[in-house]
Amino acid sequence: MVKNSTRADLYVGLDVHAASIAVAVAEAEGGEVRSLGVIPNRAESVRRLVKKLSGLGGSWRACYEAGPTGYALYWQLTELGIECDVVAPTLVPVKAGDRVKTDRRDAQRLAQGLRAGDLTAVWVPDAAHEALRDLVRAREAAKGDQLRARHRLGKFLLRHGRRAPAKTTAWTLRYMDWVRSQKFEQVAQQATLEDYLGEVDHMSGRIKRLESAIEEAIEAAPEAMRAVVEALQALRGVAKMTAVTIVSEVGRLSRFSSARQLMGYSGAVSSEHSSGAQIRRGAITKTGNAHLRRVLVEAAWSQRFAPHLSRVMRKRQEGLSPEVIEIATKARHRLHARYRRLLARGKTKQQVVTAVARELLGFVWAIGVHVESKMESIADAKAVA
Repeated sequence: MVKNSTRADLYVGLDVHAASIAVAVAEAEGGEVRSLGVIPNRAESVRRLVKKLSGLGGSWRACYEAGPTGYALYWQLTELGIECDVVAPTLVPVKAGDRVKTDRRDAQRLAQGLRAGDLTAVWVPDAAHEALRDLVRAREAAKGDQLRARHRLGKFLLRHGRRAPAKTTAWTLRYMDWVRSQKFEQVAQQATLEDYLGEVDHMSGRIKRLESAIEEAIEAAPEAMRAVVEALQALRGVAKMTAVTIVSEVGRLSRFSSARQLMGYSGAVSSEHSSGAQIRRGAITKTGNAHLRRVLVEAAWSQRFAPHLSRVMRKRQEGLSPEVIEIATKARHRLHARYRRLLARGKTKQQVVTAVARELLGFVWAIGVHVESKMESIADAKAVA
């Protein structure tokens, strides 16, 4: 929740769009809530608004909903000395039966919610985390484009009865050599094949370039961030790209006071509708970070294998502290046992993997908190020296 630890005389709600910002203010202590109109979404217009509100006397705070405009407004207001919160749009209270939605009303609702402390703030990444997150999400988008390009090529070949030789795994080098050997009598179909094939090759090259850029970004990242990325790879299923995604999406893991809070942030916790003695739990809420949830579910599939320490895992754990390795070992055995236990109870594999992913996040939190605490101690010791 947004805490009103710093009381203000005015609470400002901003409904931000690409070209405009609707502004409303709520006076302290249950005072008047009024609209101040609409301003252009430009830096000079925001500066004039800050000057106008500051001229009213007293202190004020602002908030706006997270969205496609990013954090540019947050950083501008922060640089001007204004306390600003970026709030989760799905968690803004809405009155039941309210069917009128306008920019003016949205701004007023934000101002009222900020004054009452009913809004939930999102984490605003610092420059290093935001830059890494943009790069990681670009790779994720490229992977999605690659999947669609492969589907188009595969379905084109299937429509014309072209099937790869037996025991050929799709999208391997052998499979791609077979695709390139295909010839069509019709010039139009041959051109179609070459276009689809070129797009698949283009996507592969794009992903390689982005992954290379991510490697360079990690090397240039702050030491504490690199340490967490390396430590998370001690967990089974969490290779470098998964670890980088977790760190870029979550930021400092120690900002969560418990693993349960981090699980809620991911949206991987069960929904619930209970009344009296009756408890009903349903599917996961999905009201959280979808990017984080996706990589965790992918990592959780590896827990179906026996908890042996493979050669790859042993290599990834080289140089890590005994505490991190101990947590990773506990995770490997516990998560596999949970996978087998839930499967034996008749749960579907998708349900089992989702539950395992949620528990895996608890071990991610434990490793992150340990490493961040250790890095802070090292930094303090260097500062004293």
